[in-house]
Amino acid sequence: MLIKLLARRVLLGLVVIGTGCSSNTAPLVGPQSSLPEARPATGNPVSTYIKHVVVIIQENRSFENFFAGYPGANAPTFGCAPGTTGARRRTTSGSGCPTGDVEVPLHAIGFDPSPDFKHDWGSSMTDWDNGKMDGFYKYGDSGEDGAYAYVSRSLIAPYWDMAEQYVLADEMFPTEFGGSFTGHLTLVAGTDDLTVDHAEVNFPSKAPDDCDSPPGTKSSYVDNHRRLHLFAGPFPCFDQWKTIAQSLDGAGVSWKYYATKVLDDGFWEPFEASKYVRYGPDWDKNIIAPQSNVLTDAANGNLASVSWVSPTKADSDHPHAQSDLGPSWVASVVNAVGEGPDWSSTAIVVLWDDWGGWYDNAPPKQLDYRGLGIRVPCLIISPYAKETSASQPGYVSHTQYEFASILKFIEEANNLKPLGRTQQGYTDRRATSIDDSFDFTQTPRKFTAIPSKYPISHFLHEPPSNEPVDTE
Repeated sequence: MLIKLLARRVLLGLVVIGTGCSSNTAPLVGPQSSLPEARPATGNPVSTYIKHVVVIIQENRSFENFFAGYPGANAPTFGCAPGTTGARRRTTSGSGCPTGDVEVPLHAIGFDPSPDFKHDWGSSMTDWDNGKMDGFYKYGDSGEDGAYAYVSRSLIAPYWDMAEQYVLADEMFPTEFGGSFTGHLTLVAGTDDLTVDHAEVNFPSKAPDDCDSPPGTKSSYVDNHRRLHLFAGPFPCFDQWKTIAQSLDGAGVSWKYYATKVLDDGFWEPFEASKYVRYGPDWDKNIIAPQSNVLTDAANGNLASVSWVSPTKADSDHPHAQSDLGPSWVASVVNAVGEGPDWSSTAIVVLWDDWGGWYDNAPPKQLDYRGLGIRVPCLIISPYAKETSASQPGYVSHTQYEFASILKFIEEANNLKPLGRTQQGYTDRRATSIDDSFDFTQTPRKFTAIPSKYPISHFLHEPPSNEPVDTE
């Protein structure tokens, strides 16, 4: 298996050298110091009401791949592609596509089979196409229209149930273009800058992509002209930036990261790539395996103030897993929290680490040379999650969020200072907190269990998994 994974990485690397390093015409924004910084309102009430934040991280889905057609959301049921490509199922272009493009109706798919599209820096640049969002037809193994798809609602009913009861955010963007490695790093740090004009990108040269990689392992980086430097970066055991772990530890705030295994979980446990955590006291007390421990911790009132929850491959929603377990896994975690003693003071955030190559129509604003990246789904669940009305509890947030919006909310909940200056690459100052998806004046909601195909007992007794969730 490892030989196959490494071979695949070499092949991906060669493809990136051939495509991702070509000159990019995208205009880059000015220095990060020129960006406006969003700040919390005076008297922000988050810390009064929220004592537990649980971040559930799934894999490789764009917003439209899961929520195409969702009422009130920016989620049309067609995509855009150049009219000269001759792909099937094309219709005459409407007003929703750039000039010269045609509409491509999104087609329904399941989890098995499901194609696994490229989702590295180079392919994200192609899909984005300077904001035209029409390059998705160039990648995939199921024809030109393969990425123009949505998963049938019946297969992801728990996610739609959560959206209809709580908050669906239709403007959540990763910090950076590209795949899982940088997605997970920025979820816990708000940056992956090596210097002011170099940032981590794609993945390291050898598994497990962290402090425990073999000697000689090199990471990759992108410069501020969006040129990719493959396997030319430092060993992937980083101290070039702080993570939220330092802030939480400094304030005596408890935290846990639930992973499939403590050691060699790769970049789905990003603290293993943090020198501060990997070689400090946090490693033995805060990295929890297997991930199913979150179910019993939540039920028994043992949640930390901040928790991150990553899945096994089978439970991850990753297309390569060919599995429909993901929605039930997330429902099980949400139900364990909702039916546990900490529900009244908890906020749950469910999101996906990258778009996975699937079509999405929303052009991300470019706030620096790293991104923002291509939009992903985000659900916000809490007794205080904003409601449309008493008879229609679901609410669609159109506020532009980025991954550091979650970090900012964690900082608000625990009265923490930002990780660093925006000029240093940290994004938690500039990000808009997800706090506007909450209404602390409303009567706290009683929890109603989310139905799912597979029961919680399935995940409590799930055998250990040694297979990486993703290799890109």
